[in-house]
Amino acid sequence: MADLEQRKIAAIVGACVADAAAQPLHWVYNDDVMQSVTQDREDVEFWVPSANPYYKIEGGRNTCYGDQAYVMLKSLVDSGSFNLENLTKANYDFFGPESEYEKPESDIQESYPVNRPWRHGCLRDFIKNIHDKVTPPGSPEDDQIDCAVRIIPLVAMYAGHPQMLEVVEKGLRVLQESDLAATIGLAAARILEQYILLGDPGDVLTTVSNKLSDAHREYPQELDKAVAGQIHQVERVRNEPHAVAVNKYFKKS
Repeated sequence: MADLEQRKIAAIVGACVADAAAQPLHWVYNDDVMQSVTQDREDVEFWVPSANPYYKIEGGRNTCYGDQAYVMLKSLVDSGSFNLENLTKANYDFFGPESEYEKPESDIQESYPVNRPWRHGCLRDFIKNIHDKVTPPGSPEDDQIDCAVRIIPLVAMYAGHPQMLEVVEKGLRVLQESDLAATIGLAAARILEQYILLGDPGDVLTTVSNKLSDAHREYPQELDKAVAGQIHQVERVRNEPHAVAVNKYFKKS
């Protein structure tokens, strides 16, 4: 395979594996609990037994974030390119009332963790909006970072294409109609595209944040400068340990 094709495949497969590796420790928000479970070990991938406080599924399976990327990938393969109607239906079929994400009627009152995949914010809103015939059906409120995960197959297919950002935004808004989520997802797409096209793009965070602040930037979004500011914040503390930087500079009280 050419290096370009290898990088496209690596982006998709790498994200899939990383998501599955993190699944047993997904959403462990309390730092003390995480340290108690892992004893500060560094080799925490595919942790056994699962310490996920909200849901328990088999080891090696993806989270609801990774599943969104899978649905995107399958839709692209089935359609041969981005197809809004196909992707919308594919998401409804995979996460909807006939899927394993649906809460069984017998579970009137269940305790956590549940024994099935977790249908979170934008997925719940999307399913409800489909039922209520709301158009577009994407969640107008959900700003979670799955916006940056589900677009990986889309960027892999359209990297270098002049319409890449336009297609990515359409793909993003199927589940998240939030302008912030769309802008963050587009920034992530710009970053990933550089790695796919160039292999080693150098200081890509600076390159992309500067583009987002450029008055003549391609495909401008109203919140581009705010996202550029977030990237600059990360750049300033990128050499500090992750756990220290998050708690000191980014964690909400």
